Amino acid sequence: MFWKWYLQKVKQSAGTQPKDKIYSNPEMKQPITIDAISFSFQDVDDLVLKEIQVGNQKATIIYLDTIVDTTLLHQVVFNPINEAQIGQQPTEIFKNLETVEHNELPKLLHDILSGFTVLIFERDHLVIKIDTFNVPERSITAPENETTVLGPQDSFVESLQTNISLIKRRIRSPYLKSKSLLLGTETKNTVSVLYLGNIANDENVKRVLNRLKNIEYHGFIGMPVLKQALEDKPFSPFPQFGITVRTDNVINELLNGKVIVMMNGSPEAAILPATFFELFVTPEDYYNRWTTATLLRTLRLAGFFISILLTSSYVSVLTFHPEMLPQQLLTLLAESRSQVPFPPVIEVLVIELVIEVLREAGARMPTKIGQTIGIVGGIVIGTAAVEAGLASNILIVLVAISALLSFIPPNFMMSNAIRFIRYLFIFAAGALGMFGQMLTLAWLFNHLSNLTSLGSPFITPGVPRKWSDLLNSILRAPGNFFMQRPGISRAKKDLVRPLDEE
Repeated sequence: MFWKWYLQKVKQSAGTQPKDKIYSNPEMKQPITIDAISFSFQDVDDLVLKEIQVGNQKATIIYLDTIVDTTLLHQVVFNPINEAQIGQQPTEIFKNLETVEHNELPKLLHDILSGFTVLIFERDHLVIKIDTFNVPERSITAPENETTVLGPQDSFVESLQTNISLIKRRIRSPYLKSKSLLLGTETKNTVSVLYLGNIANDENVKRVLNRLKNIEYHGFIGMPVLKQALEDKPFSPFPQFGITVRTDNVINELLNGKVIVMMNGSPEAAILPATFFELFVTPEDYYNRWTTATLLRTLRLAGFFISILLTSSYVSVLTFHPEMLPQQLLTLLAESRSQVPFPPVIEVLVIELVIEVLREAGARMPTKIGQTIGIVGGIVIGTAAVEAGLASNILIVLVAISALLSFIPPNFMMSNAIRFIRYLFIFAAGALGMFGQMLTLAWLFNHLSNLTSLGSPFITPGVPRKWSDLLNSILRAPGNFFMQRPGISRAKKDLVRPLDEE
């Protein structure tokens, strides 16, 4: 109730704030004048606005010199002007021009900020624009976060046009649709929605477009931020959409009937909808034999549960249930903890937080220093903690195993969710022992069962929509058995190939 009241209060206060009427909506109608453009770009030092002679009439040229290619500008604008003959019309001089209506000032301002060069001919009441945008961009490289031994080694970059071209090189079909929107009241960033029109479910596409159109935000600095605004349950620690930088992963999901959302300025692509089990799947699972893929998927899912239960079970057993251990193991644990002055729950929390500090320090420092901090820091601090009697050597081993298992999921967001949930299990184990662990585990299954991804059950195919989903879950059947698309996609074309090919 408080949150609803607060949102209502914010909405009411937003109506009293001044708004930029000119640039708030590019589709707004307002007459184009040089004075209006100059007023909108006041204190913008990289704006070039000057009068030039084009044939037998004067024109005003406007562009931003920091985002246009000087060579391209001379090639498509100034060279045709110098070669123009007296009496030629502007539409005859310039080859790649686009005309602008006289009442489209907001759209023209957006085009100038997007790298267009604008020419205004006041005598003929003509406004034209020419695309001269060209800025340096990062070259296409191998993915650093989703590395594979087999398969393609190209990944997305920060340029949306380059990313879409990587996809269209592999899917040469007129059914590959892409719809673009402008998001961000200040940034006006381009967001594209891609899907295969003959496969993707129309309801899923409409839901994605409606959610994007209803987002009001000052700007998105990356796709992970936009993805959180699209999720069904924002308070859940679990990511409800997939995210990837690999081109082959996006191609596979498009062929499965999924919807892809990409944003200019961000190399990631969001996959909608997604399931809990798909967050443990990598493209390499399809490049390997089915036996290897099944083994690795089983290891990842088992690692998820071991990671969240291992250290909390240490707390439960030593605090409430020592009789569960064999006598020899219990004696070994007692000797290891003989000099530790803290209860098990405090001991585990201290070592877990030390691991988190080392992980963050290694991630934020330069690469070479970060690797040294992670390895040397872990060894030195772990050894010193055991010798000082602050932690048992068995706990150091268990915490290290839990930390390693948390990195098994290929989705980085899922790894972060595991790190958070592990603390819930530790607190529950310290308060209620094994009973608290089971309560937390029951809550976890209930929470996952209530989650949805774009309106579809998140726990699929644990609770399969159709039996064929079980052939591509933890068990990855041979490729010949893949005859139907995943049930969560609700694709128009269910079969991936004609059955008479068998």
